[in-house]
Formats: sequence, C-alpha cells, structure tokens
Amino acid sequence: MTALGLVLLSMMGYSQNMQPANIGDGVATARLVSRSDWGARFPKSVERFEGPAPYVIIHHSYMPAVCYTTPDCMKSMRDMQDFHQLERGWNDIGYSFGIGGDGLIYTGRGFNVIGAHAPKYNDKSVGIVLIGDWRTELPPKQMLDAAKNLIAFGVFKGYIDPAYKLLGHRQVRDTECPGDRLFAEINTWSHFTQLNATEASTPAPVEPHVHMPAHPPAAPKSPPAAPKV
Repeated sequence: MTALGLVLLSMMGYSQNMQPANIGDGVATARLVSRSDWGARFPKSVERFEGPAPYVIIHHSYMPAVCYTTPDCMKSMRDMQDFHQLERGWNDIGYSFGIGGDGLIYTGRGFNVIGAHAPKYNDKSVGIVLIGDWRTELPPKQMLDAAKNLIAFGVFKGYIDPAYKLLGHRQVRDTECPGDRLFAEINTWSHFTQLNATEASTPAPVEPHVHMPAHPPAAPKSPPAAPKV
C-alpha cells in the first residue's frame, strides 16, 4: 500500500482531516467529491446500518467507461445514478463511493448507508466502484491509491471494522465484476479474503444489482458436457 497522507473530506457531514501516517515512503492524497459537487439527485430514501462495516466490496462499472477528467467523472456518476434510480427504480446510486480516473473519490450513498451493490452484503459493507472496464487492463495508480486511502480513512474514523474482509463483487454474485485484472490486483491487498461456500451464497436481493448496462455474467470455467443421445 502507498503511504497514507492527508485525506480531505468535504461532504455529507465528513469535514475531517486525517493526519499523515507512516505507511511507506512518500505521501499520497485523495479528495472526496461531494454529492452536490457532482450533481447528484436526492435519494428517494436513506436507510442506515450500524457500523463499523465488516466488509469492503470492490466493483468496476463496466459501463460507463473509464473517465480521466473531473467533469467526465462527474457525468459518469450522474449516468450511474440515473440508471440505478430512474431505470431500475432504486433509492439512489447503488454504490457507497466511486473512484474516478482523475484520482478523486466520489460520494455515492456514503458510509453506513444500506447500498444496492452486493446481495446479502448491502447492509454491512462499503461498496467501492472503480469507474471503467477492468477485465483486461489495470486501473491507473491514482485510482488504486484513492481506493486504498478511502478504506484506510474509513478504518481510521470507525466507519470500517479494522478486521474488515476485502472482497470482489464476483465472490458474492455470479458476475465478472470487478474484472479479471482488477480482481487479480485486489488479491494482493491487505485483508483480501476467500469466502467459504456458505458465506458466498446469494439469495435474491431486494434491489438486484445491475451494472450499466447489465454486466455480463461470469464465463463458465469449462463448456458443458454434450447431452447423451
């Protein structure tokens, strides 16, 4: 993990400064963009859960594609919210936070708010989407650093359990998300966890998660056997 520097939070009541900690060489910074800054629509309702969250779940958006400028990333957040809220009928954008290719953190539902990103885990996790399709390419360093710093801040402030389990979306639902390349990367991060069969079971969700457009399901590991004639 890169060094954790100052994380500036400027929305949803998070006006906290996190002092630098010695977690390696150099200083990393990340800024949290408020919902009002990216033009979020008001949620239809907000349901909270008691923290700290025991899980952090990593996603990719698949679509929208990766954005590298702040105006483009703001538009991507609005597009995802439009799809989730207007077309799918959900309360809000499904994710807790988004990470743009500009290295900024965009607030979705926020900490301790029930999400719509991972069945069975929506009421006990922080869902972080790295905007883009990360099946074959690795997100740029600024995106990975921002995600790590967000998690570290959440732990520092008590929003995330210090013993949290880090998961990829595919571990809790039949999907390629967060993409092969990103999933391989988070396998190397601290707290990455392999779930047992019971933990990984996924009952039908209240707000079934669908990417924009629907993310392709995970490809079968081997072709099905030909039927006997």
